[in-house]
Amino acid sequence: MPFSGELQALLRKALAALIGAALGLVFLSALLIGGFVLLVKAAALGLEPWVGQAGAFGITGGVCFALLGLFFYRMMRTPAPSRDASTGGGSSPLAAFRKLIVENPWESVLTAFALGITEQSDPRMRQFLIQSGLAFLKAANAMDDGEAENDEPPPETSANDGA
Repeated sequence: MPFSGELQALLRKALAALIGAALGLVFLSALLIGGFVLLVKAAALGLEPWVGQAGAFGITGGVCFALLGLFFYRMMRTPAPSRDASTGGGSSPLAAFRKLIVENPWESVLTAFALGITEQSDPRMRQFLIQSGLAFLKAANAMDDGEAENDEPPPETSANDGA
């Protein structure tokens, strides 16, 4: 196999990148956890002259549990429906984009993957992928809404419109 040396070098680079990313994640996680531990210890040491050592640890522990409970409460709570979404008009483009992604998760993932592959290579290819992804999402929405029941294909955009 004539490309075995190049293939091995590529595999070594990919493995080194994965190991480096994993070590970086572990290192940053350790720094984050260590920072929180030192912050709690500093709070306890700051409170110790006023309430004693046991009181300082009790207060900091109670505050930590309260913050943890608040965090999980906010994570588990269902979001309240916004007034803009209920009226149907006046919603921001970001909210419309989020709704499109929520309604079509697989199409969004495939479009994002294709854009990620061609991000820096060819602007014409990127424009084509954006247009075809939007057409795919529109077709999926038309199927969900029941508009495509007449067996008529959705209008497609041309790749040369933007290029």
